[in-house]
Order: sequence, then C-alpha cells, then structure tokens
Amino acid sequence: MEHIAQYRLLALSHPDEEVMPGIRFGREDELLTPAYWAMRCVTADPTDIDFVNHHGTLEEEVGFCLLGGFGVTFEVATAFFERLRINGVFEPGIIVSETDLFAMLDEPAAICGRPHRYRFPMQRARRVHRAMAGLATMEFDEADPIRFRDQIQGLEGVGPKTASWIARNWLDTDSIAILDIHVLRAGWLLNLFDRDCRLPRDYVDLEEKFLNFAKNLRVRASVLDSVMWYDMRTFGSNLARETLAA
Repeated sequence: MEHIAQYRLLALSHPDEEVMPGIRFGREDELLTPAYWAMRCVTADPTDIDFVNHHGTLEEEVGFCLLGGFGVTFEVATAFFERLRINGVFEPGIIVSETDLFAMLDEPAAICGRPHRYRFPMQRARRVHRAMAGLATMEFDEADPIRFRDQIQGLEGVGPKTASWIARNWLDTDSIAILDIHVLRAGWLLNLFDRDCRLPRDYVDLEEKFLNFAKNLRVRASVLDSVMWYDMRTFGSNLARETLAA
C-alpha cells in the first residue's frame, strides 16, 4: 500500500512544480531529474539499495567502509573485506597487526575470475588496524545518529562521508546522508549543489540541502542516496560530466 501511495503522490506533482527554489520537478522519463529520482526511489529493487547491516558486527561495518571509498570499487572492497573477515580481522577483541593486514591487502584477489590488486594496501592496513584498536575502547551513543557519526569520525582515517556511511548502515537512519562524488555530480546536474562546492569541505551544508531535497520529494534520504550512487555509478556520472561540460 505504501508503494501505491508514493506512486499517487508522484502523479500529483506537475513537471513545472518546484521541489526546491529554482529546481523544477520534471518528468519521470527525463534522466536524472527530480521526477526520475523520485520514481527510482519508489521502484528500486530492494537488493540494490539495502545496505543496512542486519547481521554483522560494528567492526565489520567499519572495516568494510574503510576498505571502500575513493579510488576503490565496490567489487574490490567486497573481495578484500571477505579476505580479512575470513582471517578473523573483525572479530571483537582481536587486533591484527599492520604487517599482517598489509600482507592480506597486498596479495591480489580474484574478482570475476581475474586477479585485482588493492590500491592502497599500506594506508588501509594502518587505518583498519587503528580503527579496530579504537573500537575496542569506545562506547557509542546509538540513540543519536549525529553524535554516533561524530564519535565514529574520531577514528583515524574516517572522514564525514565514511562516518555517514557507517552510521546509515548501522543505524538505518534518514537523518544523515552519504555524499560521494557520484551524489555530488547528481546534485550539480540538478542545480541542488553549487558548482564550486567540494567534499569534505562543504559536507554539512551539502547534507542539509540533500536532506531537504529528499523531504520535498517525499522519499527516504537513505533510499535516495542509494539509488543516486547506484545509477550515477552505472551510467549517470558520465552523462553528468558531458552535460556539465557543455
């Protein structure tokens, strides 16, 4: 029933209606418009957008997010995360040395039958080691997503995007947003974000705009950033670059 209700809300929105000042709703069949993103939030396959941690540990969540991010594809991060997990790196109370972590990350992993190297083995070995050691001594306020994110950001190498990624997945919250280069490009294309804004410098201001945008589209922020990441990663970032350069 909720799915049908969201579709009815979409149908009531006129293409020329502004969802934010200066941003018209557009049409569902116009790629990367607000209407398109609203439609994607309603119709997305749950398996494509559900990154909430239902069964793992906080150590695993932090480890996975530290292994991903800039310069590392989702597939590569997943392959090396599984290697570390199988070797007990994320077991609570067990702190694996940087040397052993480096050895695990420096050895190529098979992805779709082909060997792939991890791009930052020394840097991420240090970050994972220090994050696991830090988690062993910290207590978190899970009732307050913003405070939880701030606490997670106290770990070495964890910036606002990674901390938001961890908090969203762990707490299943819509009060924060995961903003990476793909979402940034979508925001530029929508004129939601200023062209000269940058991450992580402007994270808080961009997040406020993004959360208001999701609210005005009547969609969950966690779903919106997921479908934006998925579609922009798949095809939209190239389209955005061409459009913005024109």
